[in-house]
Amino acid sequence: MHGREEPGWLRGAPPPRWARAAPLVALVVLTCVQWLTPGVAELGYFLAALPAVAAFSYGAPGTAAFAVVVLVLLGYHRLGVGHARGADLATVATVGLLSVVIAWVRRRRDAQLVSVRTVAEAAQLALLPPVPERVGRVRCDGLYRAAQRGTLVGGDLFDVRAGPFGVRAVVGDVQGHGLAAVGTVAALLGAFREAVLDDPGLEAVAARLDRRLVQDATSGGEKHTELFTTAVLLEFPPERDVVRIVSCGHPPVLLLRDFVACELAAEPGPPLGLGLMDPAPPRLTEVPLLPGDRLIVHTDGVTEARDAAGHFYPLAQRVPVLVKDPQGLPRAVWQDLLAFTEGGPRDDVAVLVLSAAGAGAAPK
Repeated sequence: MHGREEPGWLRGAPPPRWARAAPLVALVVLTCVQWLTPGVAELGYFLAALPAVAAFSYGAPGTAAFAVVVLVLLGYHRLGVGHARGADLATVATVGLLSVVIAWVRRRRDAQLVSVRTVAEAAQLALLPPVPERVGRVRCDGLYRAAQRGTLVGGDLFDVRAGPFGVRAVVGDVQGHGLAAVGTVAALLGAFREAVLDDPGLEAVAARLDRRLVQDATSGGEKHTELFTTAVLLEFPPERDVVRIVSCGHPPVLLLRDFVACELAAEPGPPLGLGLMDPAPPRLTEVPLLPGDRLIVHTDGVTEARDAAGHFYPLAQRVPVLVKDPQGLPRAVWQDLLAFTEGGPRDDVAVLVLSAAGAGAAPK
């Protein structure tokens, strides 16, 4: 669901094959050219740079081996590759020694990065675990992409939970994005999971989330005085083919029926965190569901993504085209977003697709 972003070369991942082969290929090519053009090409001293190049893709032992080979080729004159003597040979040896040290430090740093990344991923996945394929009678498929590189959780959130009042889902967009919003995401998800078990109505769930944010803003100092979140709550009550929706300033939910996508008319209430739920609670909207209906809930990172001409991404128009993609609708939307924006949106993106298997089995 999260689409874990693999660390790039020099940031914890093993070097690619071409990077490991490059120093060896250069060694062979330079040596052969020097042998074939004696007295014409003076390429031997280019070999002195190879240990430094090897340090970026090999460990200390491999780099040391390159340094020894270069010293032999340049210092043993009968090989016909180089004619280093005295200070020149000492300089090459110093470069080789420094390259070994660099390779050792790089390997230690890479090991530390892998360790830190593993712990961070475990913490983030504990906060926002992958949505299961099915919760109660509701089939789920979700995708999350954080805008900040190297993170799995940003300022968007979603969750689907079963409780005594049916299956409930939340999709939200916290003010801001990246790691700065993760604390708010954690607070909202914790409050939602409690509300699924305790609160009999969606309006009460929204009020609980609102109080949680108001309390956090009050106790968080001046920098959190304008903490708010847009969110939409959904409920699939037991043994009824309907969905109940409460919108708190969030983009409309899309209903996909017979390859036609339309926005559900749910009157939006105020965003969470403004303390307005008691005087102006959001209205509950109940929508009948037919067999095969799918609900697409998303954050504004999808619909506010722009192409090079400044046009917004037309999600409602694209969903009927992408619904048959074998990789699943959320991943198809993401790939389409990448192509539309020529590189990907700059905001967090969350897409959740829900279908209730009540009156009939919904297509996956």
